[in-house]
Amino acid sequence: MNQDIETISMPVLGMTCASCAVSVESMIGNQPGVDHAEVNYATQTVKVSYHPDQVKPEDFQKVVQSIGYDLILQQEGAKELQEETQRDHYEALKKRMIYSAILTIPVVIIGMFFMDMANGNYYMLALTTPVLFIFGQNFFINAWKQARHGKANMDTLVALSTGIAYLFSVFNTFYPEFWHKRGLHPHVYFEAAAVVIVFIMLGKLLEEKAKSNTSSAIKKLMGLQPKTVMLIAADGEKEVEIADVRIGDQILVRSGEKIPVDGVVYEGSSFVDESMITGEPVAVAKKSTDKVFAGTINQKGSFKFRAEKVGGETMLAQIIKLVQDAQGSKAPVQKLVDKIAGIFVPVVMMIAIITLGAWLLFGGEHAFTQGLLAMVTVLVIACPCALGLATPTAIMVGIGKGAEHGILIKDAEALELGYQVNAVILDKTGTITAGKPEVTQLNWADDTVADKDSLKGVLMALEQASEHPLAEAIVRGLKSEGVKPVMVTDFESLTGMGVMAKFEGEQYWAGSHKVLKGQSIKVSDTLQKQVDDLQQLAQTVIYFTNSKQVLAIVAIADQIKAGSAKAVEALQLAGIEVYMLTGDNEQTAASVAAQVGIKHFKAEVLPSDKADFVKQLQEQGKVVAMIGDGINDSQALALADVSIAMGKGSDIAIDVAKITLVSSDLQQVPKALRLSKLTVRTIRQNLFWAFIYNLIGIPVAAGLLYPINGFLLNPMIAGAAMALSSVSVVSNSLRLKFAKLI
Repeated sequence: MNQDIETISMPVLGMTCASCAVSVESMIGNQPGVDHAEVNYATQTVKVSYHPDQVKPEDFQKVVQSIGYDLILQQEGAKELQEETQRDHYEALKKRMIYSAILTIPVVIIGMFFMDMANGNYYMLALTTPVLFIFGQNFFINAWKQARHGKANMDTLVALSTGIAYLFSVFNTFYPEFWHKRGLHPHVYFEAAAVVIVFIMLGKLLEEKAKSNTSSAIKKLMGLQPKTVMLIAADGEKEVEIADVRIGDQILVRSGEKIPVDGVVYEGSSFVDESMITGEPVAVAKKSTDKVFAGTINQKGSFKFRAEKVGGETMLAQIIKLVQDAQGSKAPVQKLVDKIAGIFVPVVMMIAIITLGAWLLFGGEHAFTQGLLAMVTVLVIACPCALGLATPTAIMVGIGKGAEHGILIKDAEALELGYQVNAVILDKTGTITAGKPEVTQLNWADDTVADKDSLKGVLMALEQASEHPLAEAIVRGLKSEGVKPVMVTDFESLTGMGVMAKFEGEQYWAGSHKVLKGQSIKVSDTLQKQVDDLQQLAQTVIYFTNSKQVLAIVAIADQIKAGSAKAVEALQLAGIEVYMLTGDNEQTAASVAAQVGIKHFKAEVLPSDKADFVKQLQEQGKVVAMIGDGINDSQALALADVSIAMGKGSDIAIDVAKITLVSSDLQQVPKALRLSKLTVRTIRQNLFWAFIYNLIGIPVAAGLLYPINGFLLNPMIAGAAMALSSVSVVSNSLRLKFAKLI
């Protein structure tokens, strides 16, 4: 994207249907200087890419206000302000709906049971007028604002249908003789107009309530951060607001408290529940130099740590942002639905006019009355709410469900494509393996080796002084056993071989097999067999010797993660081909592939080779998922149909990937693909019912069944059905919350 283009996301107020979203999108998108505008009806937000030297956000607000909507321009606390506005809107809508219902009930009773009541029409007129033009005035105001710009939305349909029914009824109330002279009874439809307003308000009320539930995952994540922290200052401890914490501040966390920001422990130790990040229920031990993360919960003990990341930079804040951005992104199918919704209202208006015309031509004795009623019913039943909600509500719930399981979906397209994946490429280091060498075995040459504890101290002293990358793993392993280094002298680093030093007059070496050749030390057959077996498993062997014999061997390996083999098996059982690509040597690659059950692998590949392999599989017609954790994987991640990064990997890999596994556990991959399948199935169910509802409802409303069995759909029933369709779509999406991903 050009550097002179800025992107801003703003909450939209006042949208009532998918056509509203299309109107807002097109009005902003047509502004000079706007590169791209995308409205998401479910999240009630608009994302705009624009040239700041040509247009300002204030201009977007003006043009949106001209068609009856509004934008929240302030970025700080915008979501909270939107939620507050929506709550106020919900409460106001509820009051209007209740008052409308109170006035409508007597209208229905008179219209349905006391049609011949003296002055009944006048009573109904008096009760219906405030329902339409006081409590339901927003429908007419918004429809007028849309019409001024040559646009139409759900409000247009509601205003036209109820307005026509009302005006027709008013005419029949004051001029009944017009119909009497023609031998017809002047019917009134005040109850239909009033009930349609009430039912649509009720549908919108239920829809608002249901939609608020879809963002509960974000609310839960936001609730993980405490409001205040205990700051350690020069004058003692003091409680401050979370917003006042700065990088470098020293913070005290007591037992049972939530960790407020990301940082590094410098004093004390404890166990921390990191299930929010890893998904693992077992608490993690924390001591000096260990990292801690915002939102995790301190279990036992207290500790002090220095703040490293605060505010929007913490891992928790990044997770929340990823989820919010993803819930606001559109799946490819939604873009098609938006196009349909954009032409849907004008098409329905055309069908309504054709319906009236057909009744006037072929309707017989009561053609005009019944034709008008059919036209009103078509306008009522065809409100495109269900169509507009079908995809975004399922996407929102699906992304929220993923977040609960530590699967962060940054783009709705990845969620839609995931179930089609039939080839998965895995990086080795950091993806299948932990990406951190660890000591797997420390085997003494034989039982005659005396004073092993002292010798461990010598080995630790040698490796502490070594600069070799594997030395750190040995030091870490010995330290975990409580070994303390001894004081050695005459330390020397032997390039390409290892290290040497003296302890109590004896020389000791630690290094590769070249150390043995240099000292002409032989290895026993038993020990050599152990070495061969370890090397077959792609483990590196370090020899620890004195001047006379090999004292011990240390095996080091990049450990395969506990869940890697199970994940590969689950993918293969689902009919997905699994490939492993690594820059490591052939022997190590073969060993790791064999241990986790991967049949296809490539060793010694460069980053560009990984990208080329993705292309090769795509050219074979495969839908490819690439899973990696490093900068070297980013090129392949960008090319893959579905890109998945490990949460403990590089920032670049995470930025490029569309899905991030917070726990870096490969067993989350089958879960992510399963979530995609469930979400897409829900979208299809929603779209099926939304389309079927309109395909059946509109012809029936137009009077298709009237010549067959005399059935003509009442506008009141149409209003109730329209409201129910929106609620059913949202409710079906919410079922995803309770689905199992295994």
